[in-house]
Amino acid sequence: MPGRDSLTVDDLKEMYTDMLTIREFEETAVAESKQGTVYGNMHMYVGEEAIAVGVCRAIDRGDYISSTHRCDGHLIARGADTGAMMAELMGRRDGICGGRAGKMHQCAPEIGVMCANGIVGASQSLATGHALYCKLYEPDKIAVAFFGDGGGNQGAFHESMNLAAVWKLPVVFICENNHYAISTNVRESTAMGTFYQRAAGYGIPGILVNGNDALAVYEAAKAAAERARRGEGPSLIECDTCRYRGHHEGDDQKYRPKEEVLKTREENDCILRMQKLLMEQFGMTQQEDLQIRETVRRRIEAAVAFGKASEPMAVETMENGIFAD
Repeated sequence: MPGRDSLTVDDLKEMYTDMLTIREFEETAVAESKQGTVYGNMHMYVGEEAIAVGVCRAIDRGDYISSTHRCDGHLIARGADTGAMMAELMGRRDGICGGRAGKMHQCAPEIGVMCANGIVGASQSLATGHALYCKLYEPDKIAVAFFGDGGGNQGAFHESMNLAAVWKLPVVFICENNHYAISTNVRESTAMGTFYQRAAGYGIPGILVNGNDALAVYEAAKAAAERARRGEGPSLIECDTCRYRGHHEGDDQKYRPKEEVLKTREENDCILRMQKLLMEQFGMTQQEDLQIRETVRRRIEAAVAFGKASEPMAVETMENGIFAD
């Protein structure tokens, strides 16, 4: 199994920076939404940053990703332009999709993020299709599907997993289990409470990892990606995590105890874990940490400024990209 030993100190610092960038971007987007400069429904990735960063570090630049309604983390971990992303949330023509996609439907094919969407579990079917394309036409590439625990209880889970296993498609299924499908706890909707064990029914590997440990995610995703690239078929990785904010902004979260989030923030926060690792084992100083955080803060400030300076979306482009030429 490929280990975390293959990562350098610079790799770890980049992963740490990416997680900080995702969180700063998300929290800034929420603040801008309250000011009326960001539009539409807001489904945030805060608390789950280690999954996007661990997986995207483990795969190749040319691989394909299918995302979800919480796509900002996947895009940033993949290297998307945060200025264009912020402009997108503001409905501006310099947005990553020209201001037409909003929060839930962003895509960036040039960096392999083929689609984000608001259909629960749809990423599994889309990634299976991408994997079939890879097998037929680009055998050096693989596909990755991110989906939540709610998506794990859609019919698409079985259909995608079964077909991918039958055809030995090069796809890695990543279940971001934050324990709540909107307000329904996974224990109330899922017989075993977990998903990785279902992999046995398809004859493929299934693994459960701490989704707040970026290195554990990286290690599992690296092994699954290499397996897929060797032609050995799909894998299922369940990342146990916690979303700090509600299902969407405005969600009162009365369905879960406040102590649940507080406990994770204090004991298992992905950013604090990486910060502790870098400081205690790799000699990162407090001054270096402050410099990284300041760089991230300035980057997101610049993203906001870029978005606000862009012109509003051009109405005449509303149907661009909907129909094939």
